[in-house]
Amino acid sequence: MIEVSDDPARIDLDAVHAFLSRSYWSPGIAREKVARAIAHSMCFGVYDDGAQVGFARVITDRSSFAYLADVYVLESHRGRGLARQLLGAITGHPELQGLRRWLLATRDAHALYRLFGFGPPAAPDRLMEWRPG
Repeated sequence: MIEVSDDPARIDLDAVHAFLSRSYWSPGIAREKVARAIAHSMCFGVYDDGAQVGFARVITDRSSFAYLADVYVLESHRGRGLARQLLGAITGHPELQGLRRWLLATRDAHALYRLFGFGPPAAPDRLMEWRPG
């Protein structure tokens, strides 16, 4: 049975860290950094018979802005629509309605995010980035 939950008590920190530390966007990330990010974000887990097989977090003020981050489904569970279920639960969550802007960064999942209304920024010349290290 597949379930998507926003219960922070169900998030398996070790599983999330194991995946993120080998992902292209955060290779080698420290477990403590993952723990802190989870503690200060709205997190969602995907569970198959109780075992965590996916994850995403939303950094948000729950009023006007959200940044979708660290979205994944384990390789062994891909191709079953779990990422779509996860994104549907996130974008439909009652505390995330009425936001003015959502952002995310992806290297290879553009088609998935387009299904939920994401696209290129309307004014890319207004977006800036700072990468202090």
